[in-house]
Amino acid sequence: MPYSYSVTSHSPANPDIVFAALVRAATWPSWSPIDAAEIEGGGDPAGRQRVGDTRIFRTGRAVSRERIVELVADRRFGYENVSGPFRSYRGTVELAAAPQGGTDITWSATFEPKLRLSGPFWRWYLTRFMQRMVDGLASYADDQS
Repeated sequence: MPYSYSVTSHSPANPDIVFAALVRAATWPSWSPIDAAEIEGGGDPAGRQRVGDTRIFRTGRAVSRERIVELVADRRFGYENVSGPFRSYRGTVELAAAPQGGTDITWSATFEPKLRLSGPFWRWYLTRFMQRMVDGLASYADDQS
């Protein structure tokens, strides 16, 4: 059974600045609960990643491998989790220029956990964790503008 979550935040920064943070894995530990980021195969995490790149994130002892599956400049960042507790996981970060200025950010995902009956827990946990992610991204982008 698939589950989902969606969290939002607003940044005074323009969408291009928010997008630039998303496509550079090296920035993620600066604005999120993630401790470390690297590119599978030894790519430069400070450089701009592309569709097909797999990023490895470490948070405490947990390791997550995520492949970028969609990039629409200054509008959308899509990824899939390719390891961990999920049978499937597709996340999307949508960026929209806000009428009052800045960027409205919506971070959402649809997922199916490997462990039966763990879906409600993962929805609860991911909603809280990803709210920290989206709020951190919004604040970081504002600091960069």
